[in-house]
Amino acid sequence: MIDTDRLRNWLKQYHNPDVAYREIISVTNQYKGLQPEQSLYNFNDGSMIELVNLSGTIPVRYKGSVYNIPICIWLMDTHPQNAPICYVKPTSDMSIKVSMFVDQSGKIYLPYLHDWLPNESDLLGLIQVLIVTFGEQPPVFAKASDPYSSNTFMSQPSGSYMPPYPTGYPPANNFGGYPPYPPTSNNAYPGYAPYQTPYPPYPGNNFGAPQPPVGTGTIKEEHIRESLMTALEEKLLRRMKEQFQQNQAELDTLKRTQDELRQGKSKLDGILSRLEKEKNDLDKNITMLQDKEQELEKAIERISNQESIDVDDAVTTTAPLYKQLLNAFAEEAALEDTIYYMGEALRCGVIDLDVFLRQVRSLSRKQFMLRALMQKCRQKAGLNV
Repeated sequence: MIDTDRLRNWLKQYHNPDVAYREIISVTNQYKGLQPEQSLYNFNDGSMIELVNLSGTIPVRYKGSVYNIPICIWLMDTHPQNAPICYVKPTSDMSIKVSMFVDQSGKIYLPYLHDWLPNESDLLGLIQVLIVTFGEQPPVFAKASDPYSSNTFMSQPSGSYMPPYPTGYPPANNFGGYPPYPPTSNNAYPGYAPYQTPYPPYPGNNFGAPQPPVGTGTIKEEHIRESLMTALEEKLLRRMKEQFQQNQAELDTLKRTQDELRQGKSKLDGILSRLEKEKNDLDKNITMLQDKEQELEKAIERISNQESIDVDDAVTTTAPLYKQLLNAFAEEAALEDTIYYMGEALRCGVIDLDVFLRQVRSLSRKQFMLRALMQKCRQKAGLNV
């Protein structure tokens, strides 16, 4: 059972304690063989810092059997900005099997760690990658008391040797703690930037143990058959993996194409809907114009059949007051025109200035009286003044 209060106390020094806490809880809930611990981590520059790590075992399926592989995952205090540091921690009856993923000290190198993305990579994905990788290339093998017995090395026809299949390791609950890691290269801290350099080269057939002499008595038919089957299985696994990756890439391309087609379909549906609405509006406007056109034709036909109307007869008032107002307005407008044309006559030299002034004075007095009369009529009629 995990002490959550203690775990939160350990993570106080971390930059993103909530993220680290959620990932640790998620991992321990799914992989019961891993437990969080806090201890000092030694960097290659001699500095030390207290970090939280996940220690224990993870279940790895290899050739139809499940084995508990002991590991330890150190979380940097900048997690998840920087990738964790991972080690294989073999027990006393195990030896490290050096490969392109594990070096002699047990440090783990993976593309997942090298290409760590803070917003996408997490501890659960890292452990799943470890399980798949170790299922193809086990990182440890069991030690044997007799280095030349067939249980320790399985001979191959070429005379080289390969480590045996992993034997059953102790269960996760019996996995003990491990001492602090020795300083490793490319992990100076602060300024730590893990997995930014290419993987170090590892010898192809050097497994950290002297090569025993191979005699004719140690090569048996079942060994040769098992070696051939192992090589065939690894080749088939590689081809299946390549085929799977190729199919996955094609599937991703098809999914992207499908998404683009769906987006295009949505856009086309929107355009068609707008066009349909505009067509309906246009049909309504055409119908309305046709109705108006028919009304105009009827009105023109009705007017053409009527007798001519006298304009003076058409302008009739309903009361004497309105008639007086209409006459005053018409007379005032006539005086306005008269004064205008008298000014034009003066400008052209048709009349003298004395005549112009005398006539304008008389007309202006009369115009003033007419305007006063119109104002009083409008007041009596209740119209706006």
